[in-house]
Amino acid sequence: MNTRDVGKVAVLLGGRSAEREISLRSGQAVLAALQRSKVNAHAFDPAGQPLENLLQHGFDRAFIALHGRYGEDGSVQGALELMELPYTGSGILASALAMDKWRTKMIWQAAGINTPDYVMLDASSRFRDVADRLGLPLIIKPAREGSTLGLNKVDNEQDFRSAYQAAAEYDSLVLAEQFIQGIELTAAILDDMPLPLVRIDVAEGLYDYQAKYFSESTRYTCPSGLSAALTTRIQEQALYAHRILGCTGWSRVDLILDENEQPFFLETNTSPGMTDHSLVPMAAKAAGISFDELVVQILELSCEH
Repeated sequence: MNTRDVGKVAVLLGGRSAEREISLRSGQAVLAALQRSKVNAHAFDPAGQPLENLLQHGFDRAFIALHGRYGEDGSVQGALELMELPYTGSGILASALAMDKWRTKMIWQAAGINTPDYVMLDASSRFRDVADRLGLPLIIKPAREGSTLGLNKVDNEQDFRSAYQAAAEYDSLVLAEQFIQGIELTAAILDDMPLPLVRIDVAEGLYDYQAKYFSESTRYTCPSGLSAALTTRIQEQALYAHRILGCTGWSRVDLILDENEQPFFLETNTSPGMTDHSLVPMAAKAAGISFDELVVQILELSCEH
């Protein structure tokens, strides 16, 4: 594809979600890559102007580099559909489902995809009942938030209430999830094809917001070092997890591999990070795809949307 044929491209970045800071970093990296590739691309922050300005300013398509609510949850996708403006990534339904970890789990369970057991919480939930069901430690997190914001590991009754309240600050839907001890992996999907797996090793604690975006001690290995047969099995299941939600274009599927080499799928991200610490560019590089080539490929897929 001649990059000039895509017309004027808006890189949607920033936005109003709790992940605004990371979205700004992703969007600036995407914008720079598109401009290096001779695409007529410009930054567009929906937090500072109405979306209808996309039409007033003559944009022909949008590259969504928004993360979290109001960008990754189907809301922006719906607005762009109404404006008949092509965009990158998944459509309205898949975006909304993938953003909601509770409903993602229900769909995955119905489809036979292995995911950690869980309990939905409210202010009256009893620690002992939840611990009896899921065991200890357990994870408490908001159902519709990204970047591990509001996520905590709970080892005892004293931490249960504060962890619930921390998650509830981000979302009215809060879930407690079985903690799976094992290897943290992520499977990037590009144009309905899995890229090499990335293994994540955190120096200490959880792979949380700080470890994801700012820590220099978090180690990434890509390819993951797993056997070819196990890698293929995980990639096939990750692709199925991506497809069953209706995802298109690209995504990132996160999982834990337990000591029995059983993958437990956690979530799918339909607008993954594109920062210097991000995992999809890392997987693409291992597949021989440069960052600029990756960004252009994602944009090209918007032409087929």
